[in-house]
Amino acid sequence: MKKVRVFAPASIANMGCGFDVIGLALDEVGDILEITASEGDGLTITNETDVPIPEDIEKNVITPVVRSFLKKIGQKAQIDVTICEKIYPGSGIGSSAASSAAAAFGMNELFGCPLSEEEVVVCAMEGENLASGGYHADNAAPAVMGGIVLIRGYEPLDLIQLPVPGNFYCAVVHPHIVVTTKEAREILPKAVPMHDAVRQWGNVGGLVAGLCTGNISLIGHSMQDYVAEPYRKQFIPGFDELRGKILKAGALAMNISGSGPSVFALCDNKQVADKAGKILKDHFDALEIGSEVYVVKVSNKGAKLTHITI
Repeated sequence: MKKVRVFAPASIANMGCGFDVIGLALDEVGDILEITASEGDGLTITNETDVPIPEDIEKNVITPVVRSFLKKIGQKAQIDVTICEKIYPGSGIGSSAASSAAAAFGMNELFGCPLSEEEVVVCAMEGENLASGGYHADNAAPAVMGGIVLIRGYEPLDLIQLPVPGNFYCAVVHPHIVVTTKEAREILPKAVPMHDAVRQWGNVGGLVAGLCTGNISLIGHSMQDYVAEPYRKQFIPGFDELRGKILKAGALAMNISGSGPSVFALCDNKQVADKAGKILKDHFDALEIGSEVYVVKVSNKGAKLTHITI
């Protein structure tokens, strides 16, 4: 019998303009799983947190990840997973991806790392598919790899790790508004006008260039979304007013985190991030909407082992 304890970080998808193709990892916040492998053929999942997860194991994102991994390596085993810490589902900071990434990374460590890092991401994407009905890597890739990741293509999967310049922090608010990933995707138009598409391509290029050259101003200017945010912001009361306050406080940009309802402000120092966090909290308090606020550094670290027992 062998057991590992694994942490995988929360993440923010899209970074504004990078719909489905860019994501970043957050420091400190994330999921912790303990995974045990022994002789046999089965899977159990035990939740030791106060966060609700599906009672039906077939609806848990960990299940397809574990099964996909074992199928890839051609082995059978009894796998027992304990969820020790869990991001609240629907928070918009990669709850399903954190569990999926921790499960994929942990399984790979248990079995002697037979898969490459990119193949671990592919396994984690199985959980994302269960959660949202699509194989997306903009949360799963940074949760596994850390830092900021560009998904250049999906067929085949092509991942590029981008540099994290400066002293980046994110202030993230999770308002107690229920917006499912599927609901947030269904509201999007099936076609994008050419004018908007061109502006979006320009911003994605600008964001990547800014990250690679350390041009902080360019990064902030490029984080404008013309594809998803104009439709999704209706789920978030006072979104435009809130953005005005955040930018006035010195943040580089404010966008919806993934499919929402979380909102994040990217800042180039902790002082501004703390100020942005307070503005985010005060905004939803004034609307009598409960919320949690995180002010954390953009992390270069992805999934990691915290303990191993042989």
